[in-house]
Amino acid sequence: MKASTTLSALAALGFTLASPVEKRQDFSNINYPEGTGANLHEYPPGTGANLHEYPPGTGENLPSYPGTSTCNPVFQFTSTYHILATPDQVVNGTTNPVPTGGLPGAQATYDFGINADLDLICYNIKLTGFRGEYRSPAKTATHVHEAARGRNGPPRLAFPNPMGDGPVRISVGCMQGPFTTGLIVNGSDTGTGFRVAQIEANPSGFFADLHSSLAIPGAVRGQFPG
Repeated sequence: MKASTTLSALAALGFTLASPVEKRQDFSNINYPEGTGANLHEYPPGTGANLHEYPPGTGENLPSYPGTSTCNPVFQFTSTYHILATPDQVVNGTTNPVPTGGLPGAQATYDFGINADLDLICYNIKLTGFRGEYRSPAKTATHVHEAARGRNGPPRLAFPNPMGDGPVRISVGCMQGPFTTGLIVNGSDTGTGFRVAQIEANPSGFFADLHSSLAIPGAVRGQFPG
């Protein structure tokens, strides 16, 4: 489209084109009206700009803000658990479980915070010495199972697998029910209907583990403290 046609179209839509500015006006020597503060060497008394400290009550001169000592924490848990998972605790089988030795050299720590009222569990999982690939029929290879020490049972919670390129892999976050594991037994997901309050009711009846393609029954395992 030609320039003249474009200008005509803009004019038809109601646009007015201003004439080009030949010279910019010099504002450098303008004196602002008295009282605007532009010609003052300092701000008038009371504005705070010339004060060495802020007026009492603003909080700027206090060592800490009021009330911080009584603030509620961001997360409130009804219980917390620290678990050390090692290869020697892994067993295989249901009727007569036998130790497998897990994945030698691997180790994991599980720190859990539970809020039973919200059906919420927060987790901080750190894994070292892992080899192979994550492998499990569930949707992840990092679980909490329901079973006593030396026994096996179904996974009730499935956590994101620890990730990282260095020697330590980490998985951190929170999950809230309803829960699923992705493992279907007798037509139902093994996480269906599970609530974290069940862990609080019988912590020693649960364990945390992690599975590897080199140790499918479990690379490491650790029982919840009773």
